[in-house]
Amino acid sequence: MKASTTVAAVAAAAVLGTAGAARAVPEVTGVTLTQREGSRIVDIGYTLAGEAAIVTLAIETNGVAIPDTAVTRLSGDVSTVVQPGTRAIVWNAGADWPEHSVTNARARVTAWSVDAPPLYCAVDVVGGPATNVYPVYYYASAEGVPEGVTNDLYKTTRILMRKLPATGAGGFKMGSPSNETGRDATREDWHDVVLTKDYYAGVYEVTQSQWQQVMGDVRSWPAKWSNNDYKLTRPVEQVSYYDIRENINNTDDAAVNWPANDTVTAGSFMGRLRTKTGLAGFDLPTDAQWEYACRAGTTGALNDGTVNLTNTTSDARLDALGRYQYDGGKVWNGTAWVDPATGCTTANATAAAGSYAPNAWGLYDMHGNVWEWCLDWYAGNLGTGAVTDPLGADSGSGRVLRGGSWDNPASRCRSAYRYGYGPSARSGSIGFRLVRTLP
Repeated sequence: MKASTTVAAVAAAAVLGTAGAARAVPEVTGVTLTQREGSRIVDIGYTLAGEAAIVTLAIETNGVAIPDTAVTRLSGDVSTVVQPGTRAIVWNAGADWPEHSVTNARARVTAWSVDAPPLYCAVDVVGGPATNVYPVYYYASAEGVPEGVTNDLYKTTRILMRKLPATGAGGFKMGSPSNETGRDATREDWHDVVLTKDYYAGVYEVTQSQWQQVMGDVRSWPAKWSNNDYKLTRPVEQVSYYDIRENINNTDDAAVNWPANDTVTAGSFMGRLRTKTGLAGFDLPTDAQWEYACRAGTTGALNDGTVNLTNTTSDARLDALGRYQYDGGKVWNGTAWVDPATGCTTANATAAAGSYAPNAWGLYDMHGNVWEWCLDWYAGNLGTGAVTDPLGADSGSGRVLRGGSWDNPASRCRSAYRYGYGPSARSGSIGFRLVRTLP
């Protein structure tokens, strides 16, 4: 990790840089820790020199780090991008770490390169469409995420993302081997893919609440499944590729032309995130990024390590991983699985985000729930040759969809399955997941 760390008065420098440009190395010095008299509020001071950096905090007592779960109630110059200068952090130890002494505590302040940030980030959209700024917060571990990764905060007013590492020279296997049960030989060529850049991927599919916070009355509540108690935390659906990246008129914008460019319109969901965070890189995943994120190191049909489905329609292991047709997405009428006649209940449509088990990288609902839009133009087989950072076809009639949905059988929810749909399509089974590619 490109980071510099200081414990008390001991400092270390990070190695930072971008191709062709010298970068000032951030350096943390002069770390102090003081408990306020008569309280369990702790003040941490430090000096940051060199260049702006993302700053995180850890606490040690008697030379042993306390759990990150006990260092989350923080304010001041921490968990965000900090400018050089004399800075301060306030830690509410009484709330975070009750009944423990901080007498022998020391602060570990870490400065991370903005190009190599910590493991988690969260975009705060609580200000809604009227605000000009969406703050972005960073955390070094899942345990350090305030209130916990599974809290509804990250399914309503903050968009939580987890950093995935570049693949390295060996790449990963995309597609499926010839003996995978349910394989579609017309769209799942087994081949090596190298991804050279780290990127953040949404821990959850973008929810109805998060869409509303960003878009407001523009395409307000575009969801079929929005009339029950789980509305806020269900994935948004009935959003087209155009809605997300181009315009709500659901038409092509000639200036937005992936893969020729990564431009998005200013008023789109992606455009608003880029503008209000001040960060480039927010977008839909490429086809390859999506599969790499889904697999989390696995090579079989499902991302829990399942090599093969036991059945192409239903599988007990998939039952634990996501909402799909034979796990409540449709109902049995005695002779066939059909759409429900009684409306939208949690048992027969989308499930609240995070209702099922995550993969090894802590990403939820990669199998089922809603199809997820990808950037690429859809093409059938991608070939068996090795590729690096693929961007998909130059043109086409449909964009890639991944993951299957609540109304699909098990075979379409496999890690390798790919589908294509026109970019104007709006459906109660299509949503999306956010990524942010790093420099």
